[in-house]
Amino acid sequence: MANHEEAYPVAPGRYTLEMQAEMDRLAKLAPEAVDFTCPPDEAARQADEAINAVWNIDQPEVAMVRHLQIPADISLQAAACEAVVYTPADAGEGLIFFVHGGGWAFCNLATHERFMRVLCNEARKTVVGVHYRPAPENPFPAGLNDVVSAFRHVLSARSALGLPGGPVVMAGDSAGANLALAAMLHELEAGREGPVGALLFYGVFGADFETPSYKAYADGHMLTEAIMRQIWDWYIPSEVARRNPLAAPLMATDEQLRALPPLFLLVAEIDPLASDTYNLKKRLDALGRSDVLWVEPGVVHGFLQMTAVLEAARRATGQAAAAAKRFIAAAAHAGSAGDCAGDLAEDHVETTFAELRASLDARTRGREGR
Repeated sequence: MANHEEAYPVAPGRYTLEMQAEMDRLAKLAPEAVDFTCPPDEAARQADEAINAVWNIDQPEVAMVRHLQIPADISLQAAACEAVVYTPADAGEGLIFFVHGGGWAFCNLATHERFMRVLCNEARKTVVGVHYRPAPENPFPAGLNDVVSAFRHVLSARSALGLPGGPVVMAGDSAGANLALAAMLHELEAGREGPVGALLFYGVFGADFETPSYKAYADGHMLTEAIMRQIWDWYIPSEVARRNPLAAPLMATDEQLRALPPLFLLVAEIDPLASDTYNLKKRLDALGRSDVLWVEPGVVHGFLQMTAVLEAARRATGQAAAAAKRFIAAAAHAGSAGDCAGDLAEDHVETTFAELRASLDARTRGREGR
């Protein structure tokens, strides 16, 4: 089911009041822009961290924070990687395995700290965030191999790592959503245990730059078509290699998509990547699945980073947290992930996209009339 009731059309949207205010604030702060015309170096990555630091403020308290080192896995050609564990005060069984975004080339565990803390508290579940080797120094499939290795290690060594038992939900934003979905496809192909559900936030699922959302939002809204073309070139220079479903999950077969666990899909309305999620949802719908789609109106790509300042970010995170709890509870009740795959999109999304838009429009008219 979806909160977006139409057949996923894309028309030029407009910022909400709070999104516009945040864009104006960011422009006044004038953090150093990242130069995407050349491969990222340490200075470029520090500039990106500085931008994200604008939103990593007033960190919510959690019961415990721990840092782990995931060992290398030679069989997967995976390197050792860093991980962080956030535990809420009232953690129950189950956990969320989170893969951060950043165009496969930027960001780290620190840039996504606030979001992971908020998700942890909202879901009342332990969140394990993992880092991976960045492109272009480590092109596809290096980052994916690291994520798969980390996921397997978390599943197999939970007791030794001090992690709770119970079902696991996969999650990721942007390029992290790409890696999360690719990791699930990888493990399905390998016949290995996977998550009981997944939270995929404004993911990059294909390399088609002619989609309606690319045409509507090619420039001017933080993430641009030019940036996406560049980071694809860094991650997978070969257009032939981009046909691999582990690189571009929209290339997966119907059989592969049908075998996925239930998904919560999030779209930022004003995002060149919006069509990637719409197109994924259309394919899932055609297979008779009922995955949840939440479209947040009037916001840009990456808005979940802004939970400190945007009601929309907190609302969408709450929806994702609720989905994670449903996936974990259903899997725990059924006793296996397979018993609940693709069948958890009950009528939990009570606010439609149209209702959200109408509410936001009413607020705008009210303020303009003062």
